[in-house]
Amino acid sequence: MLTQKIKEGIKEAMLARDQIRLDTLRGVLAGFTNELVIKKRKPSEELSDEDGLTVIGRLVKQRKDSIEQFRKGNREDLAKKEEEELAILQTFMPKMMERDEVEKITRAKKEELGITDKSKQGQLMSALMKELKGKADGVMVKEVVDSLF
Repeated sequence: MLTQKIKEGIKEAMLARDQIRLDTLRGVLAGFTNELVIKKRKPSEELSDEDGLTVIGRLVKQRKDSIEQFRKGNREDLAKKEEEELAILQTFMPKMMERDEVEKITRAKKEELGITDKSKQGQLMSALMKELKGKADGVMVKEVVDSLF
């Protein structure tokens, strides 16, 4: 299970004295605990792998946003730290689809739904995100959808 994998990673990071990895994985465990509390479950329970990936996905998105903001504020030192954390988090995420794969699926879905004009773009985006949840980056999916209209 994902929770066990994270706990093992914490032990390894402690032994290796890898502070960034340790802090990042502890943050993931805290995120798991918060998710359990939100779902009105005991913090001592384990989160399902699917819910765990959702939490890690949220943390990945936060890191990407932080990197962007730090770069705008000329804080390369903080952006570098966030990038290191992002790399650690991404090791737990499933491999994302390539852009050309997303384009094929998008074109097929557009045909299937019979969407021909830009006003139905939201419908297409909604259907795609349900199908591609956790498999493709939402920003890339939006770019692909925009490019088709």
